[in-house]
Amino acid sequence: MARRRAKGRTPKKGRTKVRKVMREYKRRTLHSGSGGKVRKRKQAVAIALSEARRSGARIPKRRRSRVR
Repeated sequence: MARRRAKGRTPKKGRTKVRKVMREYKRRTLHSGSGGKVRKRKQAVAIALSEARRSGARIPKRRRSRVR
């Protein structure tokens, strides 16, 4: 039987990383991997979460979109 993680707040490490990246987005200094400026909020959130995961924060995996 698989163990389920209790729902709650995101770990502090993840929150601080997301806060930092979103602040960069707000000030228009956030760049994507290809070097272009990020203009879409969803893209900024994706970058923030991936950076937080890379730094070791325990953030749930991406949800895959369903094909209709």
